[in-house]
Amino acid sequence: MKTPLKAWRSSLVFRVTGTIVALSIILIWLLGSALFSRVSSGIFDEKLKLSILDAQSTARNTQIQLSFSKYQDKAALTLVFDDILALPPKTYESAAKEVAVFSFSNIEKTFKFDGTSNQLNPNSIPISLRETTRKTNTTQWERTNMVYLDGRVEPAIVVGNDLTISGVGKYEFYVIFSLAQQEKTMSLIFNYLLLAGVALTLLIGLTTYFAMRRLIAPIQDAARVAEELTKGNLDLRMDFQGEDEIASLGYSFNEMAVSLQQQISRLENLSKLQQRFVSDVSHELRTPLTTIRMASQVIFATRDSFEPTVARSAELLISQIERFESLLTDLLEVSRFDAQAAVMEIEETDLVALVKETIDYVHPSQDRMIILQAPNSPIMVDVDPRRIKRIIRNLVSNAIDHRENNNIDIRIVETENEVSIGVRDYGSGFNYTDRKMLFERFWRADSSRARSTGGTGLGLSIALEDAKLHQGEIDVWGERGKGAHFVLTIPKFAGGSIESKPISAQL
Repeated sequence: MKTPLKAWRSSLVFRVTGTIVALSIILIWLLGSALFSRVSSGIFDEKLKLSILDAQSTARNTQIQLSFSKYQDKAALTLVFDDILALPPKTYESAAKEVAVFSFSNIEKTFKFDGTSNQLNPNSIPISLRETTRKTNTTQWERTNMVYLDGRVEPAIVVGNDLTISGVGKYEFYVIFSLAQQEKTMSLIFNYLLLAGVALTLLIGLTTYFAMRRLIAPIQDAARVAEELTKGNLDLRMDFQGEDEIASLGYSFNEMAVSLQQQISRLENLSKLQQRFVSDVSHELRTPLTTIRMASQVIFATRDSFEPTVARSAELLISQIERFESLLTDLLEVSRFDAQAAVMEIEETDLVALVKETIDYVHPSQDRMIILQAPNSPIMVDVDPRRIKRIIRNLVSNAIDHRENNNIDIRIVETENEVSIGVRDYGSGFNYTDRKMLFERFWRADSSRARSTGGTGLGLSIALEDAKLHQGEIDVWGERGKGAHFVLTIPKFAGGSIESKPISAQL
């Protein structure tokens, strides 16, 4: 089962859908928050406006009632205030107002008539509002909570005014309006906005998902068909319908697959013809070449009796025939690799002795330009001596051709299961572009030098094929002006595999 992180990286549908859903959530949240804020602000402002008007009207009527009363004693004044505070209790359907009256501090104790309606807790009136009401004659308001003695709490707006009783003094008069209905309305609006946001997000997500699936399906089909084409199933094609852009993609892809199949078929036929031509020509040329070689050897043996120019021609003839024979041998070996007919003759061989023998063959050992670092004891390996010798001969010959009068270091290092042979020269080296072409057939880094020393351009490609037959590898490092380092690594035992590399090509 894919983890969310892996699904995010590997699935374009999941990534695009997730991104659009995330952006939709942010956008819907911003728009919903702005809309809810504007609606709630409008509802509260309207409620505040009506509450202030209602409170001012209530305070004005109460002041008129007090102004037209003739207060003879405390009992009569008490009846008036009881009438002011005698509001009907608030029901669930109607958000009624509450009233609170407080005496100023300079009023005689006899005429203090502090009280609230419907058992409202006097602490529901904020101290800050009370202080402001005492200092000014204008209407003041503030948000608060209506707290009843029975424990009920509701959000509210409290509006404060002052009342004056002639001959007695001033009183604080507060009208408290419940915001429970407004809060209920806002809660309902919020729930609807939330539900609409969730529904809209799901709708956007599902729409995006199905749209992306519709768009990605042909791409996935194209990827599947392309993968099968790379595996060699050239007859597979995309299925498409309609005439839209997706259908045009499928049509173009199928046309490309047909063209690719035709090109590969032509190249395969051409390759087979080329392999057969090389093989046939190589075999056919060996018979006349043998005859020419025999005749040239007779001429070369009697060259002392010829004139100097004719004797020199005999020497050139024998050298070019040897080069021609070497080229035919390489071509025959290449044809065997192409036909997968190369056969190894495995023998237990001392690799150290084999390397020394090859060095002596390629270049006389009395010339100290080749420095060999090898164990004193034999290194026994299961290899085809002829092929390993050919690999080493090619690597050493290349190093000699490009050494620029510097020494060549050859190292042999073994482990329990592998053995590596490193050939390091300090000559011209090669760049990154050349590195990719080193093992290509008939390719030369320096064609003029290769031709002067008789190179065919097949040596490294044959060496690589010989190494692969032994389940081995050839690693290479080089840098322009600093030389090159070729490392052959093979398992010690027949049928084994490389688990480590005793010598690293990278210096």
